[in-house]
Amino acid sequence: MTAPFVSKPMAVEEQWLDFNGHLNMAYYNVLFDRGVDQLGAFLGFGPAYRERTGNTTFSAEFHLCYLRELHLGDEVTASFQLLDYDAKSFHFYQELIHPDGWISATGEGVGLHIDQNGPRVAPMPEEILAKFAELSDAHSGLPRPERVGRIMGLRRK
Repeated sequence: MTAPFVSKPMAVEEQWLDFNGHLNMAYYNVLFDRGVDQLGAFLGFGPAYRERTGNTTFSAEFHLCYLRELHLGDEVTASFQLLDYDAKSFHFYQELIHPDGWISATGEGVGLHIDQNGPRVAPMPEEILAKFAELSDAHSGLPRPERVGRIMGLRRK
């Protein structure tokens, strides 16, 4: 497991562009989500897990910062750094990284493990918690990203 996890490259699609000719704000979330889906196989999440157990993950909160525009055909990878977790939830940080090394956007989120019979927040099974422990160990030496815990508001001088 890499620290942080980095997805395979993903390209900006034409239908994702807004009237300004750059990536519409909603699709930054799509790229972050597709990137974390690639991590799902390692953790044990995904469609097969949902079918087998009736459990899945939901986003509880996600803060996105737009740093630099993306355009048609631009490729990015999505990183994922686990910041914390417990039996029912996990806190993480992501970046959309252009092949030239610049960061297009950052995201910070909280995910929940959900029993869809409720639906309600429910504990993860031991085998998934073991994967979170492995991921936490791999990411424990990473510095805490500067953008984690940002407060939104207007800056007054």
